[in-house]
Amino acid sequence: MAQSFTKATWLVAEREMKTFVSTKGFWIGFLATVAGLFALTVLPAVFGGDDPKVAVVGSAAQVVQGKALDVREVADVRAAQDLVRADEVEAAIVPDGSGIKVLALNDPPTDVISQLVAAPPVELLDPSAVSSDQRFVVVLVFGLVFLMFGMGGAAIAQSTVTEKQTRIVEILVSTVPVRALLAGKIVGHVILTMGQVVVLALTAPIALRVAGQQELLAVVAPALGWFVPFLCLGFVLVSSLWAVAGALVSRQEDLGSTMGLVMLAVMGPYFGVQFFFDNPAVLGVMSFVPFTAAVAMPVRMFAQQAAPWEALLSLGILAATVVVILLVASRLYTGSLLQTGGRVKLARAWAPAE
Repeated sequence: MAQSFTKATWLVAEREMKTFVSTKGFWIGFLATVAGLFALTVLPAVFGGDDPKVAVVGSAAQVVQGKALDVREVADVRAAQDLVRADEVEAAIVPDGSGIKVLALNDPPTDVISQLVAAPPVELLDPSAVSSDQRFVVVLVFGLVFLMFGMGGAAIAQSTVTEKQTRIVEILVSTVPVRALLAGKIVGHVILTMGQVVVLALTAPIALRVAGQQELLAVVAPALGWFVPFLCLGFVLVSSLWAVAGALVSRQEDLGSTMGLVMLAVMGPYFGVQFFFDNPAVLGVMSFVPFTAAVAMPVRMFAQQAAPWEALLSLGILAATVVVILLVASRLYTGSLLQTGGRVKLARAWAPAE
């Protein structure tokens, strides 16, 4: 029986993968994700703000040496004023007694002034392993990848509804067990997700090198190693919920009535980590909550705020939760798949078959 169940599961998984990869939407979405990954890492370096252009006169040139300014030396103050009025430079730095004066057209040039003001020495009592900006980029990338794959699991719900609506499901369950049908759908989409994650994991270092952020690569790599298993388990958790959402209705137009909680489970981790990535206490709690751990714990590992044993514990909690959710989803899926008409209530789906 176990062998036939395994064979049936793989047949369904194979069917799901072939159907899904043959659609244009799959490839368009995946290529857009790869392009987005490059854009997040490369474009800021390519299109990052150029150094402010300034005109300097005489001894003022000594003040701007070593500053992040695009300096253009001119003969006198009148020439500097002309460049400012012509909008060829953002400001002019000219001598003023024993000091200097900044000339601008309408508003104070804060980016130029910040370069001229001497910053006081800073001593960090508890320095972070990575900067807040780096954490924000990693949170954004991890969150968007989880959101994209989580919402991609809606394909399981849509295919389930389509099979019910066209009555194909009656043919399928006559040849394979209902639980094998559920398992096959999840396995097929998990394999597709893992394949895409592997490509993204190989692409991310290339994007970082192209952007000239090799030093960030050394910090991202370990976090990426944790993110892959967390993402895969998180996807299994969410995909089982998507399958149930599809089995509870019989028409595509009714799917919206059952997918609200699943969308919350997908979007919650994204927005939660976006809001609290700079709050170690809240992020620490979220890293042990199964529905948010897939993003929160890899982010903590990237920021070096968690020990490896914490990540393993969180992964174990997530894996145990996946098993429980799969058992519950299997019961609900089996009890509702062959019921047609309106939306099937959870109590009716959970009731033992008569």
